[in-house]
Amino acid sequence: MTLPTTAATWPEEPEPLAVAGAPVPEYGAGSLADLLPTIAAHQGVPGLTPLIPELTPADRNCVFLIDGLGWEQIRSHPDEAPYLSSLLHTSRGGTGRPITVGFPATTAASLASVGTGLAPGLHGLAGYTVRDPATGALMNQLRWKPYTDPRAWQPYPTVFQLAHAAGIHTAQVSSPIFEHTPLTQIALSGGTFHGRLGGEERIDFAAEQLGAADRSLIYTYYSDVDGMGHRYGVDSDAWRGQLMYVDRLVQRLAEQLPARSALYVTADHGMIDVPFDADSRIDFDEDWELRAGVALLGGEGRARHVYAVPGAESDVLAVWREVLGDRFWVASRAEAVEAGWFGPSVDERVTGRIGDVIAAACDDAVIIASVHEPNESAMVGMHGSMTPVEQLVPLIEVRP
Repeated sequence: MTLPTTAATWPEEPEPLAVAGAPVPEYGAGSLADLLPTIAAHQGVPGLTPLIPELTPADRNCVFLIDGLGWEQIRSHPDEAPYLSSLLHTSRGGTGRPITVGFPATTAASLASVGTGLAPGLHGLAGYTVRDPATGALMNQLRWKPYTDPRAWQPYPTVFQLAHAAGIHTAQVSSPIFEHTPLTQIALSGGTFHGRLGGEERIDFAAEQLGAADRSLIYTYYSDVDGMGHRYGVDSDAWRGQLMYVDRLVQRLAEQLPARSALYVTADHGMIDVPFDADSRIDFDEDWELRAGVALLGGEGRARHVYAVPGAESDVLAVWREVLGDRFWVASRAEAVEAGWFGPSVDERVTGRIGDVIAAACDDAVIIASVHEPNESAMVGMHGSMTPVEQLVPLIEVRP
């Protein structure tokens, strides 16, 4: 894969302590974006380099991504996830360790990182919502609203497309509702999409596709762990029930692995429950200090892109740092890019999508917008920032 080399450049200045203290994702050695390039490079796909050294080649590879299932959640629930827990360390024919997802730790950014093998600063899905420099309006990159040309927004090929072009049997097995979405088109396309509704049906078909050729690269996905976490929290009965179910799905798939194959179980982010009190849920729509000088509020509660009125950028940065104190890492666009929050480099087309100010939570706080984002503001479980509970996801490898 030919990667872009352009990156935004900024004046040199001292790095604030709040920015220096942020735990930057391990791009290039242990991030979600490194998984598929490593797998496909071992399969002989031209232009790719193995980036995760402990992964060894397999002719047939399946990636099972479980939306919202962080490393810490598995570790904290061994009774509900006995099979996954048994694989967190070398045992039972598998190995497991945590990897970082990238910033922000959100589904649109992470799925694009998985599929393209690029960090958010290159693929450009740099938040839940970001400003479109061409229109000045917020763009929801999960729901793709308002619509914009997907290929102009994310022009790089997916690893699936490169693998398919190299003669590898490539397929995605997911819910039928995702088949024609712009996010699938620019992040997860290549080979053939197979829509299957039920979890067991999806798993069984993924196993069938895995063994359908001498060389195969199969992707499958399950979303309801994330949904229950958002609605009820990651320690609720509903969430625990989903964890128990997905644990059985992983074991079901592992037991069907054909010869010369490998299963990789991972996720797009972890999740944290945020208390329903005024100290933890800071309401942008009710806080005149945070609103001052702000033209648009993007991102999500724990990873905010703040777009200032022209000329007010420095004032907004100073106020947000003062108001949020030590509960958020608050950086200017220049500081966040220089610190590598979005990856080692940022495409010029992506720079204007990043907020003038970025605020990433470092404890259990969140910046809600009760009027403009009522549904998101009512969620129990949230994610987006660079704390371990959000950043660390499993990379579990199982061999037959």
